[in-house]
Amino acid sequence: MMLLFIDIKFKDVLDVLLVAFILYQLFQLTRGTAAIKIFLGLAFIYVLWKIVDALQMNLLGEILGQLMGVGVIAIIIVFQQELRQFLLFIGNREFFKSRNRFLRRFLPAKSQQALPAAEIAKACAKMASTKTGALIVIQRSSPLESLVLSKRLIDARITSAILQSIFFKNSPLHDGAVIIMNQRITFASAVLPVTQRDDLPVEMGMRHRAALGLCEETDARAIVVSEETGFISFVEGAQIHRRVKEEKLIELLLND
Repeated sequence: MMLLFIDIKFKDVLDVLLVAFILYQLFQLTRGTAAIKIFLGLAFIYVLWKIVDALQMNLLGEILGQLMGVGVIAIIIVFQQELRQFLLFIGNREFFKSRNRFLRRFLPAKSQQALPAAEIAKACAKMASTKTGALIVIQRSSPLESLVLSKRLIDARITSAILQSIFFKNSPLHDGAVIIMNQRITFASAVLPVTQRDDLPVEMGMRHRAALGLCEETDARAIVVSEETGFISFVEGAQIHRRVKEEKLIELLLND
């Protein structure tokens, strides 16, 4: 169609929508971090470059063009962590999961033991009542071994008693995270990467930051019991559900 002497085609609209989607996701990944200021600065320079180019200001356009050329290398260096998260976002999000669910309708079901959500929730509720700090990570489809800096092998059945005994303050394994894989307590005393977000409330300590650091990069889920407040938090992706009760925690754990 013709609009103000501009020939707008479907591919042009699609191009704009795709660029807008990519920019929005990059903004979401960098929001709340120091990298957001760099992201906005580079976006401003790019828009200015295009305006100068459209006005045929050759000298300024050449300078900004060279700056943007070097800026590509700077983006890779500065946004290394954010680009990694963006690629993980593409591989882990609901678009692919929905296709997997559609395909599973036509494939024979695999027998898999259900996650004992009630046992996990019961342990968290008990520890919350005594303000016993805890961090429990539940692996899903993303591998976690390369992101866990150190750990101790456990390989135990998931029960409320075992989880409480691991996080008991005098236990040698209480300092760190419990990693659940294939419906088993696989590792304890695990050290996790920490999020770089700077918009978290002050009452969220290292357990919350470690839970976010892992869940931002994978599709794992994490449960945090605060030893300061006794509140239970459920972390998935970049979202934190705070002050979760036992019944709600079971619901979140079973929601696939």
